[in-house]
Amino acid sequence: MAKGNTPSTFLFQPRVSVLAVALIASGAHAAEERAAQDTATLPEVKVSSERETADSYTVKRASSEKFTAPLLDTPKSVTVLTEALIRDQGATTFEQALRTVPGVTFGAGEGGTPMNDRPFIRGYDSSSSTFVDGLRDLGSQSREIFNIETIEVLKGPSGAFDGRGSGGGSINIVSKTPKAENFVRGSVGLGTDQYKRGSLDVNYLLTDDVAVRINAMAHDADVPGRDAVDTKRWGFAPSIIFGLNTPTSLTLSYYKLKTDDMPDYGLPLTAASQGPIRRPVSGVSKDNFYGTKARDFRETEIDAGTAVIKHAFSETASFRNVTRYAVSKNDYVVTNPDDSAGNVPNGTVWRSSKSRNSKTESFGNLSEFSFKFDTAAIKHSLNTGFEYSYEDTTNTPYLVTAASSTRICNATLLNNYTCTSLYNPNPSDPWLGTVVKGPTTTETRTQSKSFYVFDSAEIAQNWIVNLGLRRDIYSTDSDAYNSSTRVRTKLDSGAAFWNYQAGLVYKIQPNASVYIAHGTSSTPSGTSNGDGTENLSAANMNLDPERVKNNEIGLKWDVLSNLSLTTAIFHTKKDNARVTLADGTTLALDGEQKVKGFEIGFAGAVTPSWQVFGGYTHLDSELVGNGPRAVDRANNGNEFPGIAKKSATLWTTYNVTNKWTVGGGANYMDEVYANVANTIVLPSYTRFDAMSSYKIDKNLSLQLNVLNLTDKRYIDKSFTTHFATVAAGRSAMLQLLFNY
Repeated sequence: MAKGNTPSTFLFQPRVSVLAVALIASGAHAAEERAAQDTATLPEVKVSSERETADSYTVKRASSEKFTAPLLDTPKSVTVLTEALIRDQGATTFEQALRTVPGVTFGAGEGGTPMNDRPFIRGYDSSSSTFVDGLRDLGSQSREIFNIETIEVLKGPSGAFDGRGSGGGSINIVSKTPKAENFVRGSVGLGTDQYKRGSLDVNYLLTDDVAVRINAMAHDADVPGRDAVDTKRWGFAPSIIFGLNTPTSLTLSYYKLKTDDMPDYGLPLTAASQGPIRRPVSGVSKDNFYGTKARDFRETEIDAGTAVIKHAFSETASFRNVTRYAVSKNDYVVTNPDDSAGNVPNGTVWRSSKSRNSKTESFGNLSEFSFKFDTAAIKHSLNTGFEYSYEDTTNTPYLVTAASSTRICNATLLNNYTCTSLYNPNPSDPWLGTVVKGPTTTETRTQSKSFYVFDSAEIAQNWIVNLGLRRDIYSTDSDAYNSSTRVRTKLDSGAAFWNYQAGLVYKIQPNASVYIAHGTSSTPSGTSNGDGTENLSAANMNLDPERVKNNEIGLKWDVLSNLSLTTAIFHTKKDNARVTLADGTTLALDGEQKVKGFEIGFAGAVTPSWQVFGGYTHLDSELVGNGPRAVDRANNGNEFPGIAKKSATLWTTYNVTNKWTVGGGANYMDEVYANVANTIVLPSYTRFDAMSSYKIDKNLSLQLNVLNLTDKRYIDKSFTTHFATVAAGRSAMLQLLFNY
């Protein structure tokens, strides 16, 4: 545990909240006088009405109160995926939903980096910058969509909004909560590859002010085109709200997701001896699975309880508190088809293993005030708050011992199934080795205390200044103990840092604005708390946080009845990136990285019958300075790993008649380098999807989705030099949707 800190530290917050009330009280009189005024430029509209997304591809306002203005007047790139968009596309996982966001790519986990959702935004890993209802959701996992209302993707450094990390952006998942209506919704689906899925969404008003909502899901399917790979999961998410139509409300919710999958690390890469540019091995079937069903497994489990208190002092002043406790488990043994021993040129693959058995417990609390007031002729919409978080991750990887200790495949290793054929692997091979609990357990603890303030100020007609400032006090430590050698290794680090967001918005007209903005982020050592990519080590624990800065110019325009158009030009720079010094072990903050580019986006209705969503992103990245060693200097000028220079997405639906809707889309991804040397290349691809739905009556409809329509067998992600994962092949699923 961090020095001088215990979980009980969060008890400081009630005192802070009382202090905040006292500070805000001085502005209460001005706020009350303004309650009856018309605030056309920065309107205070109920979030529930602005975020009604049942059949829409757009929202007007982000869920977080830190966004003190509508998205149209917020000087930042934000892409929102609505429930309707996710449903129409047939997505069932968080990763599938994010596939439609241009500028987002995905990375794979291996050993120290766990198997989990690992999105990259504008070239930076954002797996530790994913949030649920505004609180960091750190435990490594593969998320579901059954309890998601919207997914908000913030692009560009977001340290003022989210704290540590978020160099390229962050992602916030908005959960489904009780509504002021009665309904029963859901689906039952069957499809190819043994696809079976059912979902249920029930909302019921117990009284005028009390409502309950229950979301549930069960899913069982093979992965199309991947031998022996399957997914099984179920989820349950009940919630209840007290005080639905009163100034004070309390929402209690619980989230449970349990999975049981066959993990898949895809295909080996070509051996280095085959040339300077490495790609997935040619001539090998994309169906090949190199694991063994007798050994490999992956089970995850997430339990989270959340309490949200809201109180409206008046029409212009309110308070909100969010508290969450969550436990996330990630347990697996997976085969890595690694060719570090040079087996692939000989037509064989060594069944290397990677494993994890981790548990992350997290506690988070957010208390914030939002209010409107005038200072002279300037109109303010302000949000200020305090956050506390505590995370504890324990990981004890397995000790996997094969029948033979050598890695160079020969007849003996093929006969005892330690190795397998490159061209014809058998997933049903027996496992003759052992899997036992490993001797080393590592516990990592992280604590953060934060204060922030955001303000949108109408300084003159058509001019809005948007400012955000955040202070984080961060500490982390790890304790690794080997029970065999009785060696204990302790590490600790701490930092305090500021981040800010500043923007100027000019309203061209009521439905259009241009902006210029500057934002920062800070990534201290150990940001992922031992459950992601950014882990604490002896080499980085004494370093200051890395800093990312971003300049951006953009245009936002709401046209027609409900169509949002956006475009932005940006330049992101990190001038204190970590590099290795000449001794080969010491790290210093002497590197430089930069990304510049532009993007366009569109979402909404072209006509009442025609909806569209998509965009284009162009990214020019450069590893400017990689350190003084010759091996690192050789990479100067290379592109970022895990980033596509060009990416584009399009999804559209059209109501042919009142009952019949057709839709489809395309995703294009440029080639992606998998390593800093730019010697491993994942080829570019274009993928197509299609859907059609038919309304049987006002309550029932059928929806057919065909995913990966042309059965494009592309590589969707890689982990440096080891392996490349294969995207699912073509699949079709037919759902009966009901809504009463």
